[in-house]
Amino acid sequence: MHAHYDSTFAIVNGSTMDAKHTRIYFLVSVFAKGVVSVVEVTVGIVVFFVPLSFFTGLLLQFAQSDFIEDSGDFIAGHLMQLAVQSSFASNTFVAIYLLSRGIVKLGLVVALLKNWLWAYPLSLIVLGLFVLYQLYQIATTHSLLILALTLFDLVVMYFIWREYQIVRGLRAELR
Repeated sequence: MHAHYDSTFAIVNGSTMDAKHTRIYFLVSVFAKGVVSVVEVTVGIVVFFVPLSFFTGLLLQFAQSDFIEDSGDFIAGHLMQLAVQSSFASNTFVAIYLLSRGIVKLGLVVALLKNWLWAYPLSLIVLGLFVLYQLYQIATTHSLLILALTLFDLVVMYFIWREYQIVRGLRAELR
């Protein structure tokens, strides 16, 4: 029996539904990672031209008006914390960080969607390094946003790893 690889759905003749589901979850998570990367690049470009103080001022204004209405507001408290934390960062650092992070991840997303075998382990390494840095950020800032992004990255990494196993196995069968 020969295995057939369909790059759209990664269906293997005689395979389990697990491979099909893995492929779908992989595509959805990698596509979502691509969307997040586009947002990072866009925000990085905006931060080059608009000072961070403008955004922190907006966050503080929104959080304070919300905070006045409900002094125990969870979201307002975290917005104020985010505004204070980001006021210490420089525009250039934030812009370069977001641009480089977004561009690297966009390149990897494209390579993954093209099923380039080298992209799977490289993506795991790059995302793993980002996760390590994000864990440091979580420990120092207690940011719920960074925690959510880290959890999302871990889910994406899981599906990249699973898809890599399937693709690598298929390529071995096709030889």
